[in-house]
Amino acid sequence: MTEEFHRIRRLPPYVFAEVNKAKAQARARGEDIIDLGMGNPDTPTPPHIVQKLVETVADPRAHRYSVSRGIPGLRRALAGYYERRFNVKLDPETEVIATLGSKEGLANLASAITSPGDTILVPNPSYPIHQFGFIIAGASVRSIPATPDDEMLEALDRAVRHSVPKPTALIVNFPSNPTAYLADLDFYRKLVAFARKHEIWILSDLAYAEIYFGDNVPPSILEVPGAKDIAVEFTSLSKTYSMAGWRMGFAAGNPKLIAALTRIKSYLDYGAFTPIQVAAVAALSGPQDCVAEIRDIYRKRRDVLIQGLHAAGWEVPSPEGSMFAWAPIPQRFRELGSVGFSKLLLKEAGVAVAPGLGFGEHGEGFVRIGLVENTQRLRQACRSIRHFMTEHGGTTPTTQQAAPLSGKQPAHS
Repeated sequence: MTEEFHRIRRLPPYVFAEVNKAKAQARARGEDIIDLGMGNPDTPTPPHIVQKLVETVADPRAHRYSVSRGIPGLRRALAGYYERRFNVKLDPETEVIATLGSKEGLANLASAITSPGDTILVPNPSYPIHQFGFIIAGASVRSIPATPDDEMLEALDRAVRHSVPKPTALIVNFPSNPTAYLADLDFYRKLVAFARKHEIWILSDLAYAEIYFGDNVPPSILEVPGAKDIAVEFTSLSKTYSMAGWRMGFAAGNPKLIAALTRIKSYLDYGAFTPIQVAAVAALSGPQDCVAEIRDIYRKRRDVLIQGLHAAGWEVPSPEGSMFAWAPIPQRFRELGSVGFSKLLLKEAGVAVAPGLGFGEHGEGFVRIGLVENTQRLRQACRSIRHFMTEHGGTTPTTQQAAPLSGKQPAHS
């Protein structure tokens, strides 16, 4: 009885565990740790959304089992959002389903469409569920470059020609976690054409659709004509409306994929608590000023962080989207690896970051820094990092503006 269960054996040790353990020990000693390691929004959910929850939860009728695929009003609200934001028309009955956050939706769709031995194409580095949702379902994963450019397209072509069996699905995520890359509509056109030609499903993770900082507004892959033939897209209210703990997300697009996810979820859950779904309708259909305000908060935090790190001598590209900076480890620390560097930064600077190795082997050489503290705390973190850098060989301050993180950026160490 000592042998591990089959699916557990396919999961590697949790890369973040060492850093999390060191963080907990430091806090137990009373140390002030600035935690930039987890993508956990710290801003409050907008009041009108909270008020709708409070109003609905007072109704005893809302305490019964809900609807696994989402109440009709919520599915209509998501369709309305897609039409306003992307000019994409969706049928709320056949092309939309509510999920318990985008993570749950991705994992359950992987289980619904995967046969043991299937080959799935996943960017590396990427958010762990993109890979492990399919690994848990029994698939084999083939890594492709994470950059939305010709390098990824060429790798896809090689994968189709040399993978046995032929890949059945492809994951994309722009704005991406952890790299913060953005894709444009022209890239999606090429991707859709490729997938339709080779009959490959596309699962697009658009959780950071509304967290962008410049003129490059993230598009939806469903804007491409014919995309709904092969693509489904996952969105979430977690970052857009600071509703991470509410666990409210969606899948939209290809009716066959939506039907598969609907069927498997009908066996697994009764959907989110009805008052949460009603509040989600208020989020999607109510005033949208809060979305711009949340975006502006992250933009200001990004500017403070990047400028502070540059002043400390740490050259980190400025992200154009997402709530993360993807930071190459300074050269003199690279031999430590991302886990060792993260632990040293925690120990000596009191700043927690996420080791890049946790997002795939090609994340080694980087750390992910979350914009999840206010500007005062970010300035404090940068001062601590500057002292840390000085103690380990000096700093090289710069007054140059940080380059935006878009297009081509080294993703492999």
